[in-house]
Amino acid sequence: MAELCGLGASASMRGDTEEHKQGSVLFLGGNEVKSSAVVKYSSAPPQAAFAWLQEKTDLKLPPANWLRESAKLGPAGTTVLGNNKKSTPFSSFGMAYDFIDSIGNDVDVVSDSENIKKLLKIPYSKSHVSMAVHRIGRTLLLDELDIQELFMRSSQTGDWTWLKEFYQRLIDQKWQRKKKSKEHWYQKAILSKFLYYSINGDGAAQPVPSSSKQHEEGAVPGESDEAGRASWPAPFEMPSSLSEDPGASNQGLKNDFVRNILWTFEDIHMLVGSNMPIFGGGRYPAVSLRLRDNNKPINVLTGIDYWLDNLICNVPELVMCFHVNGIVQKYEMIKTEDIPNLENSNFSTKVIKDIAQNILSFLKSNCTKEGHTYWLFKASGSDIVKLYDLTTLCEETEDKYQNPFTMPVAILLYKVACNMMLKKNQNKKHYGTIRTLLLNCLKLLDNGRHPQIIASANYMLSELFQLDEPKKEDNTDFPINGNSDESYSEEEEEMPDSDENGSYSNSSDPPDDNKAVAIIKSVGELSVPEKYKSVHRIRPSCAFPVCHGAEERCRLVLSYVLEGLKSVDSSVKKESDLPAADPSTPIPLKYEDESTSGGPECLEKQMALFLDKMGSFQKDKHSSQSGMIPGSWQYKMKLQLILKSSKAYYVLSDAAMILQKYGRALRYIKLALQCHDTYCCLSASMLPEVLVFLCQCLTLCGDIQLMLAQNANNRAAYLEEYNYQTKEDQEILHSLHRESSCQVFAWATDLSTDLECQLSVSCKCYEAAYEILLFSNLKKQNPEQHVQVLKRMGNIRNEIGVFYMNQAAAVQTERVVSKNVSTTEQQLWKKSFSCFEKGIQNFESIDDATNAALLLCNTGRLMRICAQAHCAAEGDFKREFSPEEALYYNKAIDYYLKALRSLGKREMHPAVWDSVNWELSTTYFTMATLQQDYAPLSRKAQEQIEKEVSEAMMKSLKYCDVDTVSPRQPLCQYRAATIHHRLASMYHSCLRNQVGDEHLRKQHRVLADLHYSKAVRLFQLLKDAPCELLRVQLERVAFAEFQMASQNSSAGKLKTLFGALDIMAKTKCAFQLIRKELAAESEQINKGESNAESVSPNESSTALNKEEVMKLLSIFESRMSFLLLQSIKLLTSTKKKTGSINEEEVTLKTNKQVYSLLLRATANKSLTLLERIEVILNLLEQLTQNSEASNGGIQ
Repeated sequence: MAELCGLGASASMRGDTEEHKQGSVLFLGGNEVKSSAVVKYSSAPPQAAFAWLQEKTDLKLPPANWLRESAKLGPAGTTVLGNNKKSTPFSSFGMAYDFIDSIGNDVDVVSDSENIKKLLKIPYSKSHVSMAVHRIGRTLLLDELDIQELFMRSSQTGDWTWLKEFYQRLIDQKWQRKKKSKEHWYQKAILSKFLYYSINGDGAAQPVPSSSKQHEEGAVPGESDEAGRASWPAPFEMPSSLSEDPGASNQGLKNDFVRNILWTFEDIHMLVGSNMPIFGGGRYPAVSLRLRDNNKPINVLTGIDYWLDNLICNVPELVMCFHVNGIVQKYEMIKTEDIPNLENSNFSTKVIKDIAQNILSFLKSNCTKEGHTYWLFKASGSDIVKLYDLTTLCEETEDKYQNPFTMPVAILLYKVACNMMLKKNQNKKHYGTIRTLLLNCLKLLDNGRHPQIIASANYMLSELFQLDEPKKEDNTDFPINGNSDESYSEEEEEMPDSDENGSYSNSSDPPDDNKAVAIIKSVGELSVPEKYKSVHRIRPSCAFPVCHGAEERCRLVLSYVLEGLKSVDSSVKKESDLPAADPSTPIPLKYEDESTSGGPECLEKQMALFLDKMGSFQKDKHSSQSGMIPGSWQYKMKLQLILKSSKAYYVLSDAAMILQKYGRALRYIKLALQCHDTYCCLSASMLPEVLVFLCQCLTLCGDIQLMLAQNANNRAAYLEEYNYQTKEDQEILHSLHRESSCQVFAWATDLSTDLECQLSVSCKCYEAAYEILLFSNLKKQNPEQHVQVLKRMGNIRNEIGVFYMNQAAAVQTERVVSKNVSTTEQQLWKKSFSCFEKGIQNFESIDDATNAALLLCNTGRLMRICAQAHCAAEGDFKREFSPEEALYYNKAIDYYLKALRSLGKREMHPAVWDSVNWELSTTYFTMATLQQDYAPLSRKAQEQIEKEVSEAMMKSLKYCDVDTVSPRQPLCQYRAATIHHRLASMYHSCLRNQVGDEHLRKQHRVLADLHYSKAVRLFQLLKDAPCELLRVQLERVAFAEFQMASQNSSAGKLKTLFGALDIMAKTKCAFQLIRKELAAESEQINKGESNAESVSPNESSTALNKEEVMKLLSIFESRMSFLLLQSIKLLTSTKKKTGSINEEEVTLKTNKQVYSLLLRATANKSLTLLERIEVILNLLEQLTQNSEASNGGIQ
């Protein structure tokens, strides 16, 4: 009976990792070799105990269970090849697809364990080596390239004929298929039967029917051949499910290994597939089982084979069964670390390590082109190893698909890129790598055969460029140089061969070797430590391209999108009724002027239709004109590509807007909205983020239309920008027109020449954006977007309101004769008022007090325009301040007060606060002035009017800030001075006309005096109002004269006279300012026009009214003359009565002298204005000196 041994640990399922790493460091023969293995996947059942066969068991007899499928043996149970099962040509690709995370990054080599062993045995073995090598990032994929099998296929299908010819010409001129010996199949059969006996649990050899023997001798080799032939896939076709199911197994690309192991051998990381049966038993949890002919000693090759198998699978012990002619003799147990020291099988593990490192370095240094198929070949019995680039050789033939590796490589490049894209947000530094993977993938694909992968790859390329972060610098995200191990080459140009290492150079080789990329002249070199160093003779072109600005980035995105769209469109069957369009013919951008456009009413209809369509997304199913089936890959991909292009055009438009290229910006936003229109036509429902993006597009479109309206001077340049189109844009439009007319947003994107129309379109764009946010319930999710749209709506309504208000003002100025307000004016007022009202509501809804205040201020201005329109057009002598004027001025005041309440306090926004205060002060002042100048005496009593004027003037003063230093301060001071002057004049007038109530008269006298003195003080602060100052002072003199007339005593009259003369003397500063300006003016005339520019602006800033000056000067001269004469008379009479008083004598003498000079001056008509002013200044100087000398005389 068989003796059962203990069970081992169970293996994990695919995707699980066994955390334990057995035998991570082994010390073998004094040479330290580091080895660790982690099982990434295992389909084997729990390790079964093997049956310890009794001596004399005849292995030539088949057991009852022979060749039946057995989970315990895995693939070893269904073929007679045991653990030497032939590799399938694409086995590494199957593993790569399953462990895509490791490809291009962590793993150096992916291969079948048999290939790894074959490579590491090269220096010890005379047998031939033929392997296909592919590079994906830093990972090399190794697959057996069975030349014999390949050429058998070639003779049947006609494929690979170019390689067959090349092989026969350069390597083996008399090629013929070598048949395996009968002994070979006999040994395989014995091994297979041994394994079945070992899992049988019953040691008895049970004979089977004779048909089994036929199977044993005849069917077995045939089965192997069949398996070999079937392993080469038919010309590869991409299944439609690839993009959805990245784990899908493709023809011949399955991962058929019982276990996949991540094996680290020294510093080399390998993903290895193994089918070696592992059993439980012995002193360790796992053992490998081997059958040996007792008459044949173990050689080095077998020893290395056993050792590597155990290392790769982490098996610590080997159980060897010896037989003679199929009869079991004995078992022997050997530890894995003892295998290198077996008799006749001694080998150095250090040398094996050096071989591994040298082969990897050789391959990494020479297999540099991603997507290329390299062929590592060593002929049987030869010492020379050659590496050929089959892709380059294949390109010399007509069809690159003659290379069956082309598609698996392309798919793997695509899958690795897809996998990295899923993690792109975490690893922006890998963008350059992803881009290179995809570009190399695209080089291998043919659009006619693989449109889906091409479209998808182009879409992923476009996704690498971050359009939603236009302000960010690209070079901060993407390092210029990648890690040397991750270097890629797009191979736009060939890199020169390195001559540093002779082994890489083929200059001394025979001429027939010039096709080889690199050559190892002797396999013995592989045993020399670090003979080959990994020299990556490629530039690190995995750097992500640095885009200088948003436009360049978007143009790259659009180029990829266009390629993707072409792939999708070419794969969609063209419908016979689809209108033929030539991609090279520009699609007209319908330019309309105001004469052809339907105006605001038409715009309203288009807007309503658009919003109706937007609201119907949830109900209607939209269909494609080109015949794309909803849900198909074409449908999904085109939706994604169109949305991407829309975003790119949006960013381009935004960039053009910043550069103030408004025509270009409108063209780009038109393209963005045309893309969006097509998306809407195809999409059955709208995602919230897509609707938010549509809002952004419409908002930007509104901004552009507003800027076009505000910059009407450059309309011709904008029109030229708007009509320009690139070939790329035309082709994208052509693709869009296959699905939709692209006219839904035409109302928003046409370039109009009418200002009103542009403003209206801008407003409609914002309204549409707002409506979308409302009906799609996105307001709460996107508060910032909601606020932005409302703010813009308020702003555009203000613009339109101002536009209508200015039009109304223009109509008003043209209306001369008719005193009635026209219907046109009233309509414009209503439109303007409506816009302001809506704008105020918009700003108040988002608590924007400042902007609401500005619109209230503009509404106040509109009310003032309305008030001005109602003033009667008759002569001024009949004119009275009308009730309509009062009504509108009071409305204006209400709006200004609301604006102040909206702001709350000056700190909220000082500039706006000051502006509103000024407008309010102006309104009160205008109303008071009009009431004063055109008193409504037919309706009100004089006293009431005076009271109202006084109140309005005082309110105007209240809102006129004379103290705060600002550019407006001089204006405020002038306004305040004027108010005081007007009030003083009014009280002066009241005093003259009033009789009776003495208390009231006294009050008016005090008020008049107070306001005159305040007016003088303020006018003296201003350096540009000498006439006003002079007029006020003259009025004060007249006021003094009026007071003097009612006085009886000489002393009282003298006092008033001296007071009046003192006021006269104080006008000196006003005359000095007038003299300065007159002197500057005459100097300018003398210099001539050529030097006019040299006069400083301060000297000629005020246009002096000479007529006004002469008039005031004449009055001044007459009043001065009168006052001096009166003073002389009074002083003379008082002198006679009271005797001599020195001060009065001096004053009398001075006054007589001044009076005399004044009479002479006024009599001389030949004096110029400037000379007259000089005389007055001299006389005032004398009066002043006299006054100072006598300390004011009687005063």
